[in-house]
Amino acid sequence: MSKQLVKSGLIWGFILWLIGYLLGIVLFAVVSPALLGWVIMPFGILITLWVLHKKINFKTKGEAIFLGVVWALIAVIFDYFFLVKVFHPADGYYKLDVYLYYLITLALPVIVGRLKNHK
Repeated sequence: MSKQLVKSGLIWGFILWLIGYLLGIVLFAVVSPALLGWVIMPFGILITLWVLHKKINFKTKGEAIFLGVVWALIAVIFDYFFLVKVFHPADGYYKLDVYLYYLITLALPVIVGRLKNHK
């Protein structure tokens, strides 16, 4: 595993999380909190796919899995400290959209890595 992959994985993992976080803050005024995750998710998927295609270079399945795990951990930890602890959502934070977001965050690097390696 290269230092560059670890470094870019951590940096891009944070940037992707931050984009979703900022979108959530901006859209909170116009979208119901119950629908917020569902509205943000398509944008997050598209941006993540772009990053995986253009900015991340992994050579093995193990590197893709590592990246997915790192990104999912960043999402879980930062969500907890910067959403759950800061905003104390009245109806809770962890619902189907959040669990799906964590699963997609984990899976996209593996899926894209597999597709890149088959070319």
